[in-house]
Amino acid sequence: MENMCKERSFSVELKSKANLKNVTLTNGSQENVLIEGTLGNLQYASFVEPEILEVKGNCGVLRLNVRKSEAEDTVKKGTGGDEE
Repeated sequence: MENMCKERSFSVELKSKANLKNVTLTNGSQENVLIEGTLGNLQYASFVEPEILEVKGNCGVLRLNVRKSEAEDTVKKGTGGDEE
């Protein structure tokens, strides 16, 4: 998941298509993309590499390219949510 810019990447791996609830790709002027599903019951959430947060459920895995210090700083500042 190496990314040369400061943008963060993610991957979602689901055990079954049944766990994928919705994928929306618009053809119009909006550029929004929505991906919804279920990871199931949380098994763990931890940094498996210095910049990879892995959230594992019994139905799938979400991996997010973020440094632990970035995540901690965001929580401390109370930032996040609907930023544009």
